Amino acid sequence: MVNLKGLMMILELHRQGLSVSAIAERTGHDRKTVRKYIDRGLVAPKYRSRTPRPSQLDAYKDYLRERLAAWPELTGARLLREIRELGYSGGHTVLKDFVRLVRPKPVAGFEVRFETAPGVQAQVDFAEFKVAFASESGLERKVWLFAMVLGHTRYLWAQFVMHQDLPTVLRCHMEAFEHFRGVPREILYDRMKTAVLGEPDADKPIVYNAKLLACGSHYGFVPRACQPYRAQTKGKVERPYRYIRADFFMARQFLDIADMNRQLRQWLDTVA
Repeated sequence: MVNLKGLMMILELHRQGLSVSAIAERTGHDRKTVRKYIDRGLVAPKYRSRTPRPSQLDAYKDYLRERLAAWPELTGARLLREIRELGYSGGHTVLKDFVRLVRPKPVAGFEVRFETAPGVQAQVDFAEFKVAFASESGLERKVWLFAMVLGHTRYLWAQFVMHQDLPTVLRCHMEAFEHFRGVPREILYDRMKTAVLGEPDADKPIVYNAKLLACGSHYGFVPRACQPYRAQTKGKVERPYRYIRADFFMARQFLDIADMNRQLRQWLDTVA
């Protein structure tokens, strides 16, 4: 049998005009072999199809399909933790490739990254969540996630609360400062009623809640409101909400709001 290099040599010598006998003498093959390969020419090699090798992920694919069908925004990291608890010992890459096939890719948007120096700014906002606590069967409650994100590091402190009132807002500020062991020079807010009084109006100066100003004076920060209808200016605090929904909140059960915050704190400390 002639290998590819020998075949190429036979065909090249034939192209140069050498006779079959001369090619046989030059290459060391008999004339029948030379003539056969000249007649056949350069043919692409044929390979037998291989049977796909079994993957450790195969046993968990139905589970993953069901989870993504019910909760399409679950992150790959969350799914990996879940199937590891079920006994999966394979890698993350094969899971990531499979998840990419099962659900469609989100449309990527264009963002301008806004940076701040260390200690200069934090961003604060609330996000609404609807949850049915196990201790209150059949009752769906609306709870709020207060989040404060440091502008330079994107470090997050968050807590679920039952109300958005001013005492709750001020208490969350104090607990966040204690957790950070420091206070940023300014805090950026959406036009939440507990921070900014009145409706947004570009022609009028912003009036901040007096108690929030007093809190800022005591701790050493200045409140600053987002521009009207420009919520993207506080994207550092809004992006984590999407992450928290997909990787922490979805497909999880909570006994009550205290349990909800215990699980959140564990997730923030060990995962996020």
